[in-house]
Amino acid sequence: MVKFSSLLLYLFCVPFLTFSQSGKSVTFPDGTKIPAWFSDSSKISLKTLGKQYVITKHGAKTDSNVVQTAAIQKIIDLASKQGGGVIVIPKGTFLSGALFFKPKTHLYVSEGGMLKGSDKIADYPIMASRMEGQNLDYFPALVNAYGVNGFTISGKGIIDGNGLNYWKAFWQRRKENPNCTNLEVSRPRLVFIWKSNDVQVQDVRLQNSGFWTSHYYQCNNIKIINVRITAPHEPIKAPSTDAIDLDVCSNVLIKGCYLAVNDDAIALKGGKGPYADTDPGNGANTNVIIEDCEFGFCHAALTCGSEAIHNKNIVMRNCHITNAMRVLWLKMRPDTPQKYEFVSVENIDGYAYSLIYVKPWKQFFDLKGRKDVPLSYCDNISLKNINLKCDVFFDVSPGEYDKLSKFYFENLNITAKNSDYDKTVVQDFNLTNVKVNNKMID
Repeated sequence: MVKFSSLLLYLFCVPFLTFSQSGKSVTFPDGTKIPAWFSDSSKISLKTLGKQYVITKHGAKTDSNVVQTAAIQKIIDLASKQGGGVIVIPKGTFLSGALFFKPKTHLYVSEGGMLKGSDKIADYPIMASRMEGQNLDYFPALVNAYGVNGFTISGKGIIDGNGLNYWKAFWQRRKENPNCTNLEVSRPRLVFIWKSNDVQVQDVRLQNSGFWTSHYYQCNNIKIINVRITAPHEPIKAPSTDAIDLDVCSNVLIKGCYLAVNDDAIALKGGKGPYADTDPGNGANTNVIIEDCEFGFCHAALTCGSEAIHNKNIVMRNCHITNAMRVLWLKMRPDTPQKYEFVSVENIDGYAYSLIYVKPWKQFFDLKGRKDVPLSYCDNISLKNINLKCDVFFDVSPGEYDKLSKFYFENLNITAKNSDYDKTVVQDFNLTNVKVNNKMID
């Protein structure tokens, strides 16, 4: 994590911000107060989750070769009918297809236990869902919670997507057709939570997802604490295995996590298309804090887009980057009206290929008959107190329909192979105490 001496330097050099005794800003980037809710990272105890339904005591077998979807779903349904409780995965490996948690039910995966996804797509029946910024019929995840307020996933066990065959199928299809879309190959996610508030996911390991690892859609008040999310990028690449996808969510705390996947670590989504801002199923992500996390290999530690229309008050702080392609990626999709505002990345160290990347993202470009190209905006973007080694310092070249303004770089110490930067691409670009390759720039 960022050294204490660096934090002291930051505090003395930026006196106009308001900080708590812990040295963290107590306001979001737009100046609104951060609620006390974000300071509470206490863990949920198993004993507080109600009656415990250990699946082996209710008909499930310890057999990693037999798909036990029906047996486990029956236990979830029983718990719901009896007033709720927690479904406990004990030691051992349990193979399953899509599971659907009900109101007042929870999931606990014991240390030494594994809930493992079936690698047969038939075990994930197509139903109403949400993928890539659109509502559509699609395959559910291994673990699903639709309208389950207070839902929790906890325990020190593993939820494994068993994704190898899905990855192989994707790369075979991409070999046959390099322009194929992600949705052309049938793949399940690992966790999908929809219209559920007051959600907490803690301590578990989420790994080897067939598609996105964890996807939260239209949820409020989410805490993801001390979760380890991984998918390989070698020797075989696990395609599109985003660690955390936030899709029209507000009030999110991601804390103490380790994220290393073959796509974006944290992606903020919300809709795509030339009229995406008029679709009631789309919307903004607001009030998101990512702190005390470590990022292994990923395409970007924090990404806005590509299916996003509005992200506001996004803070990533006190994080270590081991091997990201980008620290901050602002995906500017030229067929979608977008606004990314009040995004702050602060107190970061480590290595990434590039610090900030802002360019038009044209894959699957489709104006759907719209004659004019919608405008997109990045406004009030701040990078502060960063000590980073990278190949490219400033990888920013917006398209003609992208408007960048009010970028603030403060207290940066960057070692870069390519130290070039162009202040003219941003209106109102302020650099204070920025050093690149031991040379102050302004």
